[in-house]
Order: sequence, then C-alpha cells, then structure tokens
Amino acid sequence: MAPARVGIVVGSASDLPTLQAARDILDRFGVGYELRVLSAHRTPAAATEFAETALERGLQVVIAAAGLAAHLPGVLAAHTPLPVIGVPVASGSLGGIDALLAIVQMPRGVPVATVGIGNAGNAALLAVQMLALADADLRQQLVAYRAEQAQAVLEQDAKQRDA
Repeated sequence: MAPARVGIVVGSASDLPTLQAARDILDRFGVGYELRVLSAHRTPAAATEFAETALERGLQVVIAAAGLAAHLPGVLAAHTPLPVIGVPVASGSLGGIDALLAIVQMPRGVPVATVGIGNAGNAALLAVQMLALADADLRQQLVAYRAEQAQAVLEQDAKQRDA
C-alpha cells in the first residue's frame, strides 16, 4: 500500500461503516491512509497526540467522522496545521443534524471543512482534490474520474430518452 497521506479518524468503531466509502475512494486513487478509532471525549490525549504528530508522520489531510456532539473533527483541527474534513455521522434522535451543526459551527480561526451527513465519499474526494494541487498524477486521475462520472450520467440520460 502507498504511504499514508490521509488520516481517517472515527470517534467509535460503530462509525467505521460510514467511512467505508472514503476508504474505497482513496483506494481507487491509490492514496494511502491511516485509520484510527479515537474519541475526543473518551481518549482526548490520544486524539491530541494523533493530531499533533500527523504532519511529521507524512499525513497531509485528515478526515474525521463523529456523531452526536461531534467534537472530534474540531479537536483534531485545533491540534494540527493540516486541513481537516469533518463527516457528520447519522446517529441519535436527530439523525445526524446535531453532528452536522456541531462540525460546521467551528469558531473563527479553527476551520473544519464539512461534508453532508454520512457523505464520506465526498470527504475522500475533497482530500484527493487537496492532494492533487501538488500531485500532477493524482490530478490526472481526478480529471479521468470526473469524466467517467459525466459519462455515466450521459448514458443514463440516453437510456431515458430511448425508453
């Protein structure tokens, strides 16, 4: 596997299925990742250490997923200069709305890019876009991926017109 360039962190092992789409996207692009289960509330020292040492381990982007209070992305962002992408996880009685609002409402100076509830695939694509700024090969793969996506939609359109 390629060296880890993206850190994927979930607050609980129950969040791992939500992050499978991110893992699939990163695998498709050949982007190595490091996967961790760390909690902002139950393992704050370990989460802080992960964030503080991420850059020296070669990570360039962090994807962090959490539900309910969803403090994990913000805690990681507070302890690393790397971009952090938050993925709100659908859980609890509010279905992830609470997590979305918690992640998107970061205080000034500690930004967290935020994708839709459960949309780990978009988080991974955003990470790939960030990495592609300095990686021409990855940029070419991204352009090809988008062309494939467009072609798939055009094929669906053609089927509908012919039906």
